[in-house]
Formats: sequence, C-alpha cells, structure tokens
Amino acid sequence: QVQLVESGGGLVQAGGSLRLSCAASGRTFGRYAMGWFRQAPGKEREFVVALSMSGVTTYYADSVKDRFTISRDNAKNTVYLQMNNLKPEDTAVYYCAADLRVGGGSWLRIPGQYAYWGQGTQVTVSS
Repeated sequence: QVQLVESGGGLVQAGGSLRLSCAASGRTFGRYAMGWFRQAPGKEREFVVALSMSGVTTYYADSVKDRFTISRDNAKNTVYLQMNNLKPEDTAVYYCAADLRVGGGSWLRIPGQYAYWGQGTQVTVSS
C-alpha cells in the first residue's frame, strides 16, 4: 500500500508556472505507475498526464501537451508535474494517483483504474 501527498499548488497568473510534487510512502514506489488528474468545480475528474511504472510510456491530455511535463525521482519517492504557460482553464484541484499495474496502455488515462490517491492540491490561474 502507498500513501500519496501532493504539494505545490497555489495562485498564479496566466502564463506562469507551477511545479506540483507528489510524495509517496513505502519502499516500492518504483513499482507504481503514476498519474495526475484534475477536477474543476462542477466537473468530473479528468486525466492530465500519466507515466508507466517503467517510465517508458507517457500519456498527456491534448489540453496540456507541450505545456506540462511529468517526471519521477524514485530515490525521493516523488513524482512531479511541471506546469508551464498556465491558463485559467487549468484551474482545478490536482490529484496524483498510483497503481501497481505493469505496462502502458489506455488504462493509465482512466481514474477508476488507480488504486491509490492523494488528497489533492488547488491550482488557481488568474486571467
């Protein structure tokens, strides 16, 4: 089992940048596929980006491609989401998620496929 804690959210002007962190407990962090999702008020939780356990496969939502980057540091049990050129429509609570499933695939884009979730961190982008 793993526990996830997000940090790094905040208020930023449009065009600015933020880096979110997701710190994981446990010694088997390197075995988890990791994903970032977000949920705006009144909307369903949506996929942002995911990284397979091996780190070979990465998926990005079209809305964040070329602006957001996911990375992981297994030595620090942490996954990062670098967000550049932020837009007001990026405003949401951002959640990291983890699952032990091996390999890439479309499942990485589906919230219900992840077993473990953090509590979320608020990102607000002002225009």
